[in-house]
Amino acid sequence: MKGWWFLCCWFFTAACGAEALCPNWSPVRAEQEIVQLQSQLRHWDDAYYRKGTSLVSDGDYDSLQQRLRQWQRCFTPTQLAYQAQPTTDGSARHPVAHTGVRKLRDKMAVAYWMQDKSPLWIQPKVDGVAVTLVYRRGQLVSLVSRGDGLRGEEWITKAHHIPAIPPHIDTDREEVVLQGELFLLMTDHQQARDGGRNARAQVAGAMMRHEASPLLAGLGIFIWAWPDGPIQMPARLAQLSRWGFALSQIWSRQIGNEEEAEVWRDRWFRASLPFVTDGVVLHQLPHSAGRDWQPGQGHWSAAWKYQPVEISTEVLSVDFNVGRTGKIAVVLNLIPVQLDDKTVRRVNLGSLRRWRELDVIAGDQVIVTLAGQGIPRLERVIWRVAGREYPVAPQQGEFNSLSCLHFNQDCRLQFLSRLSWLSQKSVLNIPGVQRSGWQRLLHNGAITHLFSWLTLTPEEIAQDSGISAARTQEIWQRFQQTRQQPFRRWVSALGLPIPRAALQALPDSDWATLLARSAEEWQQLPGIGRTLAERIVTMLQDEELQQLIRFLQQQEIPAAP
Repeated sequence: MKGWWFLCCWFFTAACGAEALCPNWSPVRAEQEIVQLQSQLRHWDDAYYRKGTSLVSDGDYDSLQQRLRQWQRCFTPTQLAYQAQPTTDGSARHPVAHTGVRKLRDKMAVAYWMQDKSPLWIQPKVDGVAVTLVYRRGQLVSLVSRGDGLRGEEWITKAHHIPAIPPHIDTDREEVVLQGELFLLMTDHQQARDGGRNARAQVAGAMMRHEASPLLAGLGIFIWAWPDGPIQMPARLAQLSRWGFALSQIWSRQIGNEEEAEVWRDRWFRASLPFVTDGVVLHQLPHSAGRDWQPGQGHWSAAWKYQPVEISTEVLSVDFNVGRTGKIAVVLNLIPVQLDDKTVRRVNLGSLRRWRELDVIAGDQVIVTLAGQGIPRLERVIWRVAGREYPVAPQQGEFNSLSCLHFNQDCRLQFLSRLSWLSQKSVLNIPGVQRSGWQRLLHNGAITHLFSWLTLTPEEIAQDSGISAARTQEIWQRFQQTRQQPFRRWVSALGLPIPRAALQALPDSDWATLLARSAEEWQQLPGIGRTLAERIVTMLQDEELQQLIRFLQQQEIPAAP
């Protein structure tokens, strides 16, 4: 059974790891990009750690730091990965190292990690700034920032301004070392509703300023580790509570399996909490003494973070889609990411103008989220690569409602959109012939205009599409069946901007009558005003459109009732 779990987790990890692609850059280009991103991160680090000012959101910073490490693995694997400079001097050494926690991707990974571990406890993963508290003979003597896990910055002068930190505890122990999270106190905070609010950056800013910030009075402390404390969790939680660290006992629950972990994770995601959280942490009491702890080796704890409401990814390419009316839409192809239950691979930017305003190309780092009905949406660009190689975009105004009625390579996108439109059930209803099918039929040039597929023989269809004889016959029959469609549907297939209500009320049954309609007569139909009526008349006077109508007339479409 254990082997099965391992294989499942391995495959999942491997699949996710495949998403981290190495850019196709020359060594010179790679060095340029890495240096530029390193420089930006150092600038943010300096503002954050030395001045207490956050110039970028926590999430954006973390995403870019991860991206830089990926680039370094791709191009400079022998060099040390980028690390933030977390302190001004790193002069204060932790009596016990901060180990950090392993991050678990999903419920399956949680179940695998929990095997052979008992008893287990779960706590909210409080989003704040990690610190070490040191009490000697009951007196608080040190408050050290996490730093690199071994050394950090001494913040004891700030501790006196934080009421949540007891200056004295009643204990017979010579020394008590506690590890926990300084956080911004909240009232009725619901993670599902309120999100992160950049709480971590606010706490860090308050702690790193030279002067005492008023925000310090609004900080809380959540103790999540007591190295060398009581061997039973209830005993250590009770003692922490007596010392004034009551939150640890209030927000700790014993669990037995991944199902219970999921229940508490979901409950706390929607519950009213006094802090911001970004997931849950699973704890087994450590079996090793505090003196043996090392950064990155805390195998007795693991985090199961919440699915982010937004996530970063990299742009792989930029596509320009031309709709049947000539409208150009810009689509970003992305390294796939998971948001909620949706895998996001593409995001629609809208117009050429917006694309140019956003200035986003392949290689850029972006933040995406899900809008209404689960539609992916670009939130912002968080990093632009130094080498700006822009794709060739269609010219604004090159396409319109009357362009690309006949096929050529410059018209390929709009022509395909027109064919896809007329295939729809509400138009000519050609089931089984979607955009990909039309692409195959266009390959050898047998289709020359919007309706030339009507004259294709089964042999020509087979030659152009490379499909089986049975499938060929099926497609040919469906093409021929369209001849029986009512006149209104053929009018719609032309792409005329006639509202559905007007189309249903259209009394005409032949092309000659339709072409003879005046603007005033068009206005008699529901939903058609003067401007639209004049537009329809103008379109019907277009020579290419009239050529298509003459072709349909030659094909005896519409068919006689």
